[in-house]
Amino acid sequence: MSETRSAPLYCPYCGEEDLRPNEDGHGAWECHACARVFTVKFGGLLSRVVSR
Repeated sequence: MSETRSAPLYCPYCGEEDLRPNEDGHGAWECHACARVFTVKFGGLLSRVVSR
C-alpha cells in the first residue's frame, strides 16, 4: 500500500481549485480562494456492501 495520499481536487466549501498543503497539520489543506483550512480524513470501510 502506498504511503502517499491523493490531494483533494477542489475546496469542499467554495469549489475552487487553488489548494495548498497546510503546515500546521497532517492532511490539512488551505484554500487560497476562501481562506479556509480543512482536513481530509479516511473514515473507514462499511461492514457490508451497499447495493444501488
